[in-house]
Amino acid sequence: MYFKKLLISLTVLVMVSSCAKKHNTQVADNNAIDSANMDLTVNPGDDFYQYANGAWLKNNPIPEQYSSYGNFEKLYEENLKQLRGIMDESANDLKAEKGSNKQKIGDFYASGMDTVTIEKKGIEALKTELDIIAGMQKTEDITKVFAHLNTVGISPLFYFYSEQDKKNSEMVIANTYQGSLGLPEKDYYLNPDAETKVIREKYLVHLTNMFKLMGKDEKAAAASAKSVLDLETLLAKASKSMLELRDPIANFNKTTTVELQKMMPNFNWNEYFTAVGISDPKDISIGQIEYMKACDKLLKSVSINTWKDYFSWNLLHDMAPYMHKAVVDENFNFYGKELTGRPQQQERWKRILNTTSSSLGEAVGQLYVEKYFPAKAKERMLELVGNLQKALGDRIQKLDWMSAATKAKAMEKLKAMTVKIGYPDKWLDYSKLNIDRTSFVGNVMQANNFGFKRDLNKINKPVDRTEWGMTPQTINAYYSPTMNEIVFPAAILQPPFFFMDADDAVNYAAIGTIIGHEMTHGFDDKGRLYDNKGNLTDWWTPQDADNYKKKSGPLVEQFNNFKILDSLHVDGALTIGENIADLGGITVSFEAFKSASKDTAKIKGFTPNQRFFLSYAQIWRNNIRPQQLMMYLKTDVHSPAVARVNCMIYNVPDFYTAFNIDDKAKRFIPVDKRAIVW
Repeated sequence: MYFKKLLISLTVLVMVSSCAKKHNTQVADNNAIDSANMDLTVNPGDDFYQYANGAWLKNNPIPEQYSSYGNFEKLYEENLKQLRGIMDESANDLKAEKGSNKQKIGDFYASGMDTVTIEKKGIEALKTELDIIAGMQKTEDITKVFAHLNTVGISPLFYFYSEQDKKNSEMVIANTYQGSLGLPEKDYYLNPDAETKVIREKYLVHLTNMFKLMGKDEKAAAASAKSVLDLETLLAKASKSMLELRDPIANFNKTTTVELQKMMPNFNWNEYFTAVGISDPKDISIGQIEYMKACDKLLKSVSINTWKDYFSWNLLHDMAPYMHKAVVDENFNFYGKELTGRPQQQERWKRILNTTSSSLGEAVGQLYVEKYFPAKAKERMLELVGNLQKALGDRIQKLDWMSAATKAKAMEKLKAMTVKIGYPDKWLDYSKLNIDRTSFVGNVMQANNFGFKRDLNKINKPVDRTEWGMTPQTINAYYSPTMNEIVFPAAILQPPFFFMDADDAVNYAAIGTIIGHEMTHGFDDKGRLYDNKGNLTDWWTPQDADNYKKKSGPLVEQFNNFKILDSLHVDGALTIGENIADLGGITVSFEAFKSASKDTAKIKGFTPNQRFFLSYAQIWRNNIRPQQLMMYLKTDVHSPAVARVNCMIYNVPDFYTAFNIDDKAKRFIPVDKRAIVW
């Protein structure tokens, strides 16, 4: 799909939930905290994750369709059932008005479920694009073919898209960003360890099989596979690491298209702009300069036949989930089984539903909201957000490490932070997108083209601050530093993370910590580099920045020392932004909870404070396969679930008090070694 660049500009949570004002704690709590899910034989000071979730983890093995399984996946399954009703109803309504959202949703979903037509077309579904690629004769042809592939959602080499000007957040400019590699991250190509070498060997087999599915014989397919792996290895060497990509200043390099052409003389940018249908954008941000220079050199030094192989591979790789069974299965065998350890694919209806939902995001979202999002959820959410904002403001004012001048600017940013809940006020217009039942791959490409054109149409125009970066049916949340906004889609505002009849402790610890998490992203090591309007500018004093680094330093050390899978450990530097947000979320939400709630009575044997920390621990309960965890540790800026609890909770003073934990506990952290940032 086209919008692969979403994670470039958004700080995303991965799992989220809903709201609350004060409720009567005597009402039924729907087992929001159920001791049957706990392991009460464990001392909470030794392993709080196991204490809070032990029985649940034992009794909920990972389904074969998943690489990990927790509360997020449980809600995801419930959400699929809701969305399936919308899909089936739309697909069965053959009288839906032509051009309506319902007709497009129905035809898109029906085309994906039509396996007879898909199998009959086979690889011929990609014939037009494969023929265009095969027609390349010289280096000069690459630009135009690259442009065509971009228009249907394929981005070999690098991404080209629009985004806010980080130094002028009211305007949108053109951007480039490094990509595209078939393996998850550059180290998969370069690490000499035995495990990574095995993955590369299996990847080469996968490449060979995919070229065979394009019609090549064994020898030719193996040669093409080798040429692609060699080229991707060169691209990996030129790519920045995940840690390097976290630096927004180093990855924003504004220049002119004239200078860009000088930087990349082998890529005809004017021809590219014409081919994708835009005029000269004038200004453009080059995400990774050295990578783009390396690409340009490779355009000249790599043979045209290798580029044909590389472009063909990217086409089939990106379209693989939407193709006939042989391609779908081969794609899953490597990316599902080998990389994440999943023994089994999702049922077809789930896969087609997800593709339809992402391709027609707000069209599906509009129908979803009408059926499943109650107005009272939005009202309560706004109240809870207000309480969290007040709590964060109070804590900022009391910080001993931040100067008065920086505090004033922090309060300005907090006050200016926009909150979006549920769904957009203005829905996206899909009237120019044509969808029918003749070709599933064709519909995917049409949707990609619609998204690509819409995205490029924003270049050199004012930012539309009403837009959303996620659809209402997405189970997640995010903070956007360039927009200075926190966004909570409708789908996340429901059980198992929010219970209408539960006590305040449960809901403040669930959605409350997540609200706090997203808010504090505006003030973490990356967020603080953006001002209250979203402009990339460091508004802290050097002394404040130094103090902040010292305050957050213990977190880096703690996570670096948190070992998982024998010798593997969490990367404290890579995950520091999300870890600080987790710690801030807990701290701020607990303070808001204590200010807003007067609850004192125990429920099922636990005090309100204990229920708060138990609720926090249980939202992260998660079983995960070793293969997925290994990839997660290398590629994700979030820490694994067990670390988000056990490497976090022992920094919070109120946790020790709630469970009477002393210095004899295994995970006890001395006061002077704890990380307390917000």
